[in-house]
Amino acid sequence: MRFKFDTNKSRKLKADPRRQIDFIEIQEVWSHPHYIDYRSDDPVQFRAIGWVKGMLYSVIYEVRDDAEGEYYHLVTLWKSTKQEERLYDEYR
Repeated sequence: MRFKFDTNKSRKLKADPRRQIDFIEIQEVWSHPHYIDYRSDDPVQFRAIGWVKGMLYSVIYEVRDDAEGEYYHLVTLWKSTKQEERLYDEYR
């Protein structure tokens, strides 16, 4: 599984006191059981909810292709809301 993202945005997310995590760290979501749902149509985006460093996070991503094949383009992330925590618990 390959990931790509805007490195400037990743640094801003890490510096944001509400998030305190970057796109490199959030990739851990896919290393553990996680929940995925469909987020939007244009562009087609998905939401993954899973654990990173003992906290439940949500990340929005798009599935894209390049010369090497398919990859996940990470768009944004946040600490999961109470509603997302319930969704994760219900469907994982």
